[in-house]
Amino acid sequence: MRTKILVTGGAGYIGSHAVVELYNAGYQPIIVDDFSNSQESVLDGIQSILGVAIPSYRIDCGDAAALRDVFNREKDMQGIIHFAAFKAVGESVQKPLAYYHNNVGSLVTLLQVMAEFGLSNLVFSSSCTVYGIPDQLPVTEQTPTKPATSPYGNTKKICEDILTDTAAAPGSTLRTILLRYFNPIGAHESAKIGELPLGVPNNLVPFITQTAAGIREKLTIFGDTYDTPDGTNIRDYVHVVDLAKAHVVAVQRLLDGTGEKVETFNVGTGHGNSVLEVVKTFEEATGVKLNYAIGPARAGDVPAIYADVTKATNELGFQTTATLAEALTSSWKWQQSLMS
Repeated sequence: MRTKILVTGGAGYIGSHAVVELYNAGYQPIIVDDFSNSQESVLDGIQSILGVAIPSYRIDCGDAAALRDVFNREKDMQGIIHFAAFKAVGESVQKPLAYYHNNVGSLVTLLQVMAEFGLSNLVFSSSCTVYGIPDQLPVTEQTPTKPATSPYGNTKKICEDILTDTAAAPGSTLRTILLRYFNPIGAHESAKIGELPLGVPNNLVPFITQTAAGIREKLTIFGDTYDTPDGTNIRDYVHVVDLAKAHVVAVQRLLDGTGEKVETFNVGTGHGNSVLEVVKTFEEATGVKLNYAIGPARAGDVPAIYADVTKATNELGFQTTATLAEALTSSWKWQQSLMS
């Protein structure tokens, strides 16, 4: 019998890849998703990769009654990976209440239902946005968190605080691993699943691939006067399959009962690339020239951030393996599959 792991937001970009890696590692993922920011076709992609249908429930994680029904139907779940959240920084500035209600509210509801059913193990999808604009690079897990530059980032910080406080409460059995992601890119090697932005992409790489495919007229690079070698923003771009595998390792750590009640790990490559470097690497890896222009800097954009991954390497035994070129090539293959 496979150990059941509930994956909220399991039809999303990172969630779908985590479902595949969980199954490949011998677990039985159970998907919960309201499909507000994903498409049901993703389930077909997952099935095509794995050769089996993964149980899926179309519910909102903020709906306690619907969650209880899943817990009752799927007996003996041993852990949860909580991805379900709104994630667009710009949109969060426009609609802060929607972000607080969805991102914070759904976690509180999930924790309440977990407690009712005696389920203790939770891997939480956090973000490097909790570090704000760091004073030193690279950032370690001990780097002080700073006031968030967006309501989205603040929801991640609030959720981390909620999990820490809940685990510390008298009698609490909650054990949680907070995974602070850097910038996920890429797609599954099969090109059956990948990043599927609804409308205009918020992230760099889908904008690059859509521009390369002629869907977008040009790529705008937001600012070239930052205090970086080429003036453009620097980020730590991690292949989504590597990121998915980090969740499998985190789940196993919780099930093994090793580590503290609350643990935090950066998940990145350990080095940064500028926006211009990503553009040039894409062109070199695919042979496709991009039409791009420099535009004004965006408010709230951090000039540079990348991870120190020593803790994840030493304590989780986890390291990324994919190169930037490999990740970008897989993104282009995925974009092409969407057009075929």
